[in-house]
Amino acid sequence: MSEIPPELAAEMTPAVRAFVESLMVQMDEMQARMQAEIDELKAQVKKLTPQNSSVPPATVHPHARAGAKPKKKAKTKKPRGGQKGHKRTIRELVPVERCTAVIPLQPTECRRCGNGLTGFDPEPLRHQVWELPAIEPLITEYQQHRLTCQCCGTTSCAELPPGVPRGQFGARLLAFTALLMGHFRQSKRRAATFLTDLLNMPCCPASTVNMQNRVAAALQQPYEDLRSRLEQEPQVFMDETPTKQANQKAWLWTAVTSTYAVFSSRAATALPKLLGESFQGIINCDRAKMYWRARHLQWCWAHLVRDFQALVDHHDNQVKRLGFDLQREVNTMFHLWHRHRSGEIPWETFRTELQPVRDKVNALLLRGRCSGNKRLTGMCRELYDHREWLWTFAEHEGIEPTNNTAERALRPAVIYRKLSFGTQSEAGSRFIERMLTISETCRLQNRSIYQWLCDAVDASLSNETAPPIITDP
Repeated sequence: MSEIPPELAAEMTPAVRAFVESLMVQMDEMQARMQAEIDELKAQVKKLTPQNSSVPPATVHPHARAGAKPKKKAKTKKPRGGQKGHKRTIRELVPVERCTAVIPLQPTECRRCGNGLTGFDPEPLRHQVWELPAIEPLITEYQQHRLTCQCCGTTSCAELPPGVPRGQFGARLLAFTALLMGHFRQSKRRAATFLTDLLNMPCCPASTVNMQNRVAAALQQPYEDLRSRLEQEPQVFMDETPTKQANQKAWLWTAVTSTYAVFSSRAATALPKLLGESFQGIINCDRAKMYWRARHLQWCWAHLVRDFQALVDHHDNQVKRLGFDLQREVNTMFHLWHRHRSGEIPWETFRTELQPVRDKVNALLLRGRCSGNKRLTGMCRELYDHREWLWTFAEHEGIEPTNNTAERALRPAVIYRKLSFGTQSEAGSRFIERMLTISETCRLQNRSIYQWLCDAVDASLSNETAPPIITDP
């Protein structure tokens, strides 16, 4: 307990002293409660893992197990490196026909007596050296002659051939630079350094911005074509991450289907603009309220698994008990789902066996909602009041219960955002959303992004339509 300094206590009347001592007791009690709450919050933060929260998996070492202490490995007497008898790994020699140059080397004299040597070895020792070629850019100069008419005196200048850009950058250079910045996540300064130092192509950051804008213009129509297809999709996986445009907060959205993906860097209210006003499909998403304006949702059960694990890890036994009960039912639900997806059980059997699990989960959520425990009431009320969004996959065949597809597609965009801290202009945002769209769509289509991008930019320079990016069955 805190004490009153003696010099002050001597000047106080008994009533004042008693009042001050009561205040000091209250302060001590309040400080003790605050310290206990702080300690509890610190303990909860230490328990946050990718399994029970939205903590990124990259924050935990891949070999670390939740709640397990690292095991000390017993020292081995084996020496470092490859062990005796292990399979040798060598670089196979390529055929002679593939070699850029073949240089025969013949000894001129005997290494023992010095006598001159002649002849030819039918099976010489082959030693191949791999090397990078000296990179020299291809520079084509177009000389546009201006001639004067002898009749009227008018000067006419020759036009550039179709497909020749007005600027100094060709289609492959534009596509390559766009890939450096939009796909491989290099800054404009580093991209310019790469072009200058490695490709012997003079470049500055301002030139990379110029090339970025040209590629963005070439991708506008293919991007709009993909975005317009979303309106007719029966199922779309969606996710979002906060980003910045200059100093303004924005959101980077992704909408993914089985064959293509569309990214959009817009405000939080951009959902209708991305999917279209007449979209009637089902959206797989997390529980962010930005999606609640849609008609048909499927909340991600992978997110719910982490939320239920957080309940299991809680210090309150009532919370822990509900977490265990929910976790048990969810495990049963996923077991049934995997059996159906693998073809082990048909759709109707899956629905029939899932119904008891569905009823039990709804009952557990109702129990948490009415528990009076502040850790449970809010979350359980939200889940119970919108329980139809938990079981959409059980009402419509072919709908996935998780949103993992969108999370995988969004991961490169999140890494880009962490490295670049967003974009600095509207033009930069349009470039990133279009490049991410093309990059992920080419991955889903199993095709070369560089080759398609070269063809698209080349078509743009020739005022032609870009090649289709989706191969319809």
